[in-house]
Amino acid sequence: MRIPLDYYRILGLPLAASDEQLRQAYSDRIVQLPRREYSQAAISSRKQLIEEAYVVLSDPKQRSTYDQLYLTHAYDPDNLAAAAVALENRPESTKRGSDTQSLGIEITQDELVGALLILQELGEYELVLKLGRPYLVNKNGATSARKGNNLAHEEIHESAEHPDVVLTVALACLELGREQWQQGHYENAAISLETGQELLVREGLFVSVQAEIQADLYKLRPYRILELLALPQEKTAERSQGLELLQNLLEDRGGIDGTNNDDSGLNIDDFLRFIQQLRNHLTVAEQHKLFEAQSKRPSAVATYLAVYALIARGFAQRQPALIRQARQMLIRLGKRQDVHLEQSLCALLLGQTEEATRVLELSQEYEALAFIREKSQDSPDLLPGLCLYAEQWLQHEVFPHFRDLANQQAFLKDYFANQQVQAYLEALPTDAETNNEWAVINPQNFPQPQTNNSPFPKNSNRTPRQFNHSRTPDLDLPDTPEYSNFSPPMWNSSGSVKSDIPAAERTSRGTKEHLNGSAKSATPAHNQKRRQRKPTPSAIRERLPNNRPHSRRPRRRRTFANTIEGKTRLVWRVFISLVSLLVFWVLATTTFGWLKNLFFPTRSVPNSQLFVQINQPPISIPDPNSKPQGLDGPLTDTAAEEIIRTWLSTKAEALGPNHEINNLEQILTGSALSQWRVIAQQDRSDNRYRKYEHSLKVESVDKIDLFADRAAVVATVKEATQLYENGQFKNSSNDNLRVRYDLIRQQGKWRIQSASVVNQIIR
Repeated sequence: MRIPLDYYRILGLPLAASDEQLRQAYSDRIVQLPRREYSQAAISSRKQLIEEAYVVLSDPKQRSTYDQLYLTHAYDPDNLAAAAVALENRPESTKRGSDTQSLGIEITQDELVGALLILQELGEYELVLKLGRPYLVNKNGATSARKGNNLAHEEIHESAEHPDVVLTVALACLELGREQWQQGHYENAAISLETGQELLVREGLFVSVQAEIQADLYKLRPYRILELLALPQEKTAERSQGLELLQNLLEDRGGIDGTNNDDSGLNIDDFLRFIQQLRNHLTVAEQHKLFEAQSKRPSAVATYLAVYALIARGFAQRQPALIRQARQMLIRLGKRQDVHLEQSLCALLLGQTEEATRVLELSQEYEALAFIREKSQDSPDLLPGLCLYAEQWLQHEVFPHFRDLANQQAFLKDYFANQQVQAYLEALPTDAETNNEWAVINPQNFPQPQTNNSPFPKNSNRTPRQFNHSRTPDLDLPDTPEYSNFSPPMWNSSGSVKSDIPAAERTSRGTKEHLNGSAKSATPAHNQKRRQRKPTPSAIRERLPNNRPHSRRPRRRRTFANTIEGKTRLVWRVFISLVSLLVFWVLATTTFGWLKNLFFPTRSVPNSQLFVQINQPPISIPDPNSKPQGLDGPLTDTAAEEIIRTWLSTKAEALGPNHEINNLEQILTGSALSQWRVIAQQDRSDNRYRKYEHSLKVESVDKIDLFADRAAVVATVKEATQLYENGQFKNSSNDNLRVRYDLIRQQGKWRIQSASVVNQIIR
């Protein structure tokens, strides 16, 4: 048999190698032994070929003749006449090294294992499979090709080299699979690995190598799932295989937030990043089926995701029954989290507007409430603002995470105009009857707003707008694909709004009026009568904003006389107040100075000088370790790096042994805050904590011109994690991630609104 090998490749040398290099290469190759599973016969066969190459190349005359043939073949393969003449005059020992057609060597069957070993060491895995196939013959003489590798499911001839040939072919499959894995061809890599594993299992040989291949298959499984589910929806068989792999993976882990060892190498954070990436490849029906089943384990994370899938599917497919089911799941979540805003949106989509307003009053999502209140300024209730908020929420926070809804528009008027929706909503109980369904949620479980500088209460927990590695976590899933959120000028992706109402006026409204803007003097009888009415879907549709999706209701016109009268009265009040304060201040300072001079006379000090100490600075120097303060200008690279470093240290404190969860709201906001709070609370309840070591490099800071209070920071984060459960060390991991952080400035301070991994899911 002729195999395509030359003596220089066997020794791993260049053509111009010196004699010293030749001796060193020969010595190294002889010392380097193959895997311990190989027999002594295989090792001897390999050694024999190495010695043959050394004998030819160490003899100057034989090497000169061989080099002539080598160069002729390498640079002038079409002109081999001279090489043919040279071959006739060569010694017999060198004739087997080549012919006039190609550089190669003739080997006997006993030398096949040695040649396959050398080819494998050179990385010629496909050539190993091609040469090893003749020895994989079925007892009946039939062959059956194995997918991409073209390797037959065949029995090997019973011979002395039988196990060594099987091992070499299986190891070639293993290395080829790893090579394809690195190239990003995950399914092809799985085929190669499974081919080698099936061959060893069928032959009943080398259990340790079987385990090694199986370990790689387990680690490859998340990559395969992403690749298969990212295929077009027409590839039903491949995508079904991906869903089956995902189910097996979840079973091995014990659920999305399970802690069982699935041999994938993914810790909890890594797996949640993986789930984040996965959502973009799943349809709304697939997510509904998947997360609803996982929520029954039970799993808080799966319940959140199931709620989003139910609402999205119910709205897009005009099935209000699914939205009602999501509301029931929110009731369970509401026992531990503030999900009143989501409950209010479900009630709205079920046509129960009075119930939606009542539940909304219990929410502590102040930014969302400010937006809803502003859009409902000239309305007797909050329905216009709530409807506009619902459209924005569906369009920018729900639909983008489903592959079949990402480009779909969310219009409430179309939803309520659907006859199927109208028929279902008409059959629902009235708002008054619905109160019993929500009664299981005790509003007292959620503390009242606390008086601090933060616009968010310490228990402000929110269903994730974006399921990223920071919550479950960014799944920092891949990535990897990112989620981009479009926001109109008056709207940001966290639900906040730049209100034109002065702060004093907003405070006054909050103390003098109900949440819906109506006066407190409304009689109880009137309120009870209004709650008992059930508006029809057509009535709700009539009250929706006309210009979608960013309409603003016109203000009532005021008369010119009323405007002038009001402004004049306000000016006089301000003027009288200022004059009174000025007179009081003059009298007070004069009286105080007279009394001080009378009872405590002071002596003047001539030539007073500025008092400066050597060991003290004349002005206070800020602490270099203090957290970055908000600036009015655009975000700088230095400030961005400090913000991310602050977040990493805060994360370590929140998930550390002391579980300092309340510090999260000092650097996070919106979905990122709620996501990480859920994770930290779950770790604390499970008696689990982590220790982190971080290194950071900011790559870019993108300022968004349309929104001066927003920025995007891309940074490379190296994170070493040690996980402890019940005080005992469990495992460790090292991640090297490229993360995008979306920042927003609130009350003069930059906070992280969301974070997601750009191009990796695992280390």
